[in-house]
Parts: sequence; structure tokens; C-alpha cells
Amino acid sequence: MPTSPDAVVKFVPSIAAVDAAQWDACANPDPSAFNPFVSHAFLKALEDSNAVGRASGWIPRHLILEDETGAIAAAAPAYVKSHSQGEYVFDHGWAEAYEQAGGHYYPKLQIAVPFTPVPGPRLLVKPGPRANADEQLLATAAIELARQGGLSSVHLTFLSAETAERLRALGFLTRTGQQFHWQNRDYTSFDDFLVSLASRKRKAIRKERQTAVAPGIEIEHITGSDITNAHWDAMFDFYMDTGNRKWGRPYLNRASFSELGRTMPESCLLVLAKRDGRYIAGALNLIGGDCLYGRYWGATEQHPALHFEICYYQAIDFAISRKLARVEAGAQGEHKLARGYLPVETYSAHWLSDPGLHRAVERFLKRERALITQYSADLTDLGPYRKDEA
Repeated sequence: MPTSPDAVVKFVPSIAAVDAAQWDACANPDPSAFNPFVSHAFLKALEDSNAVGRASGWIPRHLILEDETGAIAAAAPAYVKSHSQGEYVFDHGWAEAYEQAGGHYYPKLQIAVPFTPVPGPRLLVKPGPRANADEQLLATAAIELARQGGLSSVHLTFLSAETAERLRALGFLTRTGQQFHWQNRDYTSFDDFLVSLASRKRKAIRKERQTAVAPGIEIEHITGSDITNAHWDAMFDFYMDTGNRKWGRPYLNRASFSELGRTMPESCLLVLAKRDGRYIAGALNLIGGDCLYGRYWGATEQHPALHFEICYYQAIDFAISRKLARVEAGAQGEHKLARGYLPVETYSAHWLSDPGLHRAVERFLKRERALITQYSADLTDLGPYRKDEA
């Protein structure tokens, strides 16, 4: 693996082999911008529950950069993969084309948070004068690991635009995607947020919220040690219902939820809907330093507008009460636009070992990027906000 005069990069087959405090010092040096998904606890919960591992096709090969004292100066959550499931940056077409041309796209190296389309740091580097050099060394190590291991490519998904741009110098291609996020403009209440919307949109949201709870439905917010096994049982049932209907194979198992509740309870928020004393729907969110991240939703009873209430409006309510800067409500979904969530660009970086595949993907990404940029601009113009608020 690559080295510098005073640093060396290693890879480890389990996050449990990495000191949690040292990992987190790289992943989340600023508590006010805490991202729970790159924390040691979250990644370990996925491994300890066997949601991540050889059976799922996400084989951990985490990159660790040690300085001259042996302390961790940088790290990256990395996985050798034999498929493209659970990534949300879709390269199935690249794989199919390469296979048809006689190449082998799998295995590949994925630097990502498994099953989690949430933007955040991927090359986790301690702040300081060596930060940029350490980031470059880590990325170079990923390429070298791919070359030595016969891997076709390296993919960093949902990273920052700045990091993606810096990786271009190492031969990475940048891909642009799109999500919908809600921005807190120092609102003091949900009604204060509604005032910023056009009158017709404001009335529509009020009507949706009334419709959602009309059948005697009560909404609960449960966090921290108040979350019991019974709550997790209910949430897992909701998750499985959605997964079986939409995905075919849910990525997490029941133990994954328990591990999250055990190791990072203060980061978990359950929004649950109850009718006649029984939970009928719910959403799991994770609380960051400046953001609420919506993750999973499900229901055992279907009621009009309940999905919007639990996943979007209750998230806004919570973010306002906690003075969080934004809500990120997951991948895709133009239906979020009318509910105050505006399009934002997301970024990924891709290194492809085959020059021919590199050139073909580069041409595709150039066309795709132009389409997404124009589409985002068009959607923003159609947003629900008053023109003087946009």
C-alpha cells in the first residue's frame, strides 16, 4: 500500500479492529456538523448485525492511514463488492456494457455508507496542515488496492462537491445526482414555514395534514432511551412491509435496528402513528449535528397523506424545534417538491481501470450532468415558495 515518509495506509477487514475514538476524530471532528452515518457506531452496527459482510456482498476493506506515531490520521469506509445493490448511484448500465465488451466489472471497490444515500464525508481526514495530502494519499491507496486486487474500479458515492473536484486530479470522473432537501430559514414554527409558501401550496399542505390524522391517528416522537424493543419491533415490521413491496430484498435485519438503538440511541428518532392503541405506521430518522436524516418508512395500514405527514411534515416540525439547518428525506421523489423540499445536487467520484470504459463513461456523464443541472433549475422554478422567498 502507498506510504509517505511519515505515514502508511493499511486496510482492515472489520470496523471493530479500528479504535472508535480515533475513527470518529477523523469522521466527525466538528460536533456541530456531526454525520451519524460515518460514525464508528453506525458502521459497526451494520457489521455486527451481519447486514454488511460476505453474505450480503459488502465485504469490508476499510482504509486506515496511520501517522508516524501509529495514530489514525485518516480513514475511509470501503467495501469490495460483487454487485451494485444498495448504492443508489446506479452503474448497472456501465457493468452490463463492460461485460458485453468482454470485461469483468465485478468485483469493484466501493467507498460509501452501505444502503445509505446520504451526502457526507467519505475520505475521513483529521483537520490540519496535512489534511489535503492525507486525503490524496488515501485516494491513491484505494486505486492501488483496486489494481493489486484485480478490481475494475473505485467508487466514492455521496461525497462533497469539493472532494469530488479534488479527486479529478487523480483520474476520477465526477457524477452529479439529485435529491430533495428542506432548508430551515430560521423558522420559529411550522406555521412560520407555511407563511413562506404560495397561498395555494399553503392551503394544500394544511389540508393534507388534517387528512392524515382524520381517522383518529395520533403521532408520537420517540428518541433515546425511550425507544423500547417493542418500538423497534413495530418499526422493523414497517420497514419489511415497504422493502418487500418495493425492493424485493430489504437490506437490514431486525438485529440492525437493535444495534442502532443500543449504540447510538440519542441519534435515533422514531416518528410513529398510532390508531386505536396500536402502531400502524412509522419512520426512522437519524439526528445529526445540523440535520435530520429521514431513512426508512412503512405502514401496516394505508391512510391518505399519512406518508407525507410522518416522513416530511413531522420531520420539518422536529427540525424547527431542534433548530436544525435542514432535513434530508432520502433519495429521489419529485413529490417532495410541493412539500417544501427543493432539489440539490449530489456527487460521486469514479475511477475506472480500463481506458476504454473510462472514456465511454466520461462521455455519458457529460451528457447526464447537463440534463440534471437543467432539470434541477426547472424544478426549483416550480417550487412552492413565494417568489420573494425563493
